[in-house]
Amino acid sequence: MSSPLSSLYGNGPHVVIAGGGVAGLTTALSLHAAGFERVTVVEAAPAIRPVGAGLNLMPNAVRELDALGLLDALAAGALPTRELRYYHRSGGLISREPRGLGAGYRWPQLSVHRAHLQQVLAGAVRARLGAASLVTGVRVSGVEPLPDGRPRLRLEHRSGAARGRASLEPDVLVGADGIRSAVRAALHPGEGGPPWNGMLVWRGVSRMPARAVGSFMVVAGDNRQKAVVYPMSRPTGPDREVLVNWALARPADPGCCASGAERSRGDWDRSVPVETFLPFYEGWEFDGVSIPAVLRAADSAHEYPMVDREPLARWTHGRTTLVGDAAHAMYPIGSNGATQSIVDARALAHALALHGDPAEALAAYERDRRPAMTALQHANRRLGPEVVINLAHERAPHGFTDIHEVIPAEELAAIAGRYAATGAFDPATVNQGSPYEVPLPAVG
Repeated sequence: MSSPLSSLYGNGPHVVIAGGGVAGLTTALSLHAAGFERVTVVEAAPAIRPVGAGLNLMPNAVRELDALGLLDALAAGALPTRELRYYHRSGGLISREPRGLGAGYRWPQLSVHRAHLQQVLAGAVRARLGAASLVTGVRVSGVEPLPDGRPRLRLEHRSGAARGRASLEPDVLVGADGIRSAVRAALHPGEGGPPWNGMLVWRGVSRMPARAVGSFMVVAGDNRQKAVVYPMSRPTGPDREVLVNWALARPADPGCCASGAERSRGDWDRSVPVETFLPFYEGWEFDGVSIPAVLRAADSAHEYPMVDREPLARWTHGRTTLVGDAAHAMYPIGSNGATQSIVDARALAHALALHGDPAEALAAYERDRRPAMTALQHANRRLGPEVVINLAHERAPHGFTDIHEVIPAEELAAIAGRYAATGAFDPATVNQGSPYEVPLPAVG
């Protein structure tokens, strides 16, 4: 059977990346920047299409994308996040923090639609590595180690003339195939699906006049439910409209949404009417940002169970390793999902460039990244920096006049500082520059 993967060319080790999302595409670009010629991304979807809602990229991730020459293209469709504000559901302001350049970083924090980020990444992959390097409609269905440590991949071609099954034996396999990773499942059989914590998340995008959503990121709630809202594009058109990302979370109520059995399986991306959850957020308004108004402006809404993955004792087996959500899926707290996937990609390419033996390289990559990501997974289960909302509610459930009588300023600063240090995105660390630049060989 002819396969889209049968015409591989170039010199050097062949690296196959399972998954064409943010982690996989950034890994391909990072490998190319480090001098690797034979890189193939296989994506199960029939095409790379714009999907998803918004996300925030922390300055450490923006630094790495800048090193790849992507900052200008990315910034053209993104919005610098200049301030983050935490509120109690009563309307009281808990804290306000400058972000990005205003917080002393050399790089901005960016709010961006996932579709724009993926479009920039996919376009760069095709332009730099060639169109044949990104193969859609192909899913990794199994992995087994060969005696020399290389992986043998079982592939399912799901579309086109090559529909059927095939196998491939690359020099290195990178599992970037998300929270339900087939590569991870092959390395850790019997793990099962991602565990659900009983919370539901609703996400969507609205288009609204810029004056209606402010210029800051809102994180608000109490010890039961939460709302995150922020603009992610510059004003356009006569009405100066912006795209607004929103995400809501609260415990599932029996009978409100999907059945308990379906939720326990971790089903997501379920389209639901906004009216399903709008009543829980009536009256929520924070310095002029009305949560109900934002929700009513949405074209659609999607429901997800809040799930993560248990930290792994190892990511790497021989010449196979994991990046992004496949390695360390975490609760959507602190803007670290896509951010840490991008850093993973750069760290992996750096390790492969510096170590002649691929197995040694993958082991070095894991030593660099896994301990910090395990700590971050645990921190997100403790609510990360958003724990300040719970603390404010526990200490002043009916609201407050002066937050510093409830949570001292030193305590607020310590919470934010610890989390930034855990994820290595504090200004002092980020501003040192990328630790993952690969020195170019001397010429002449």
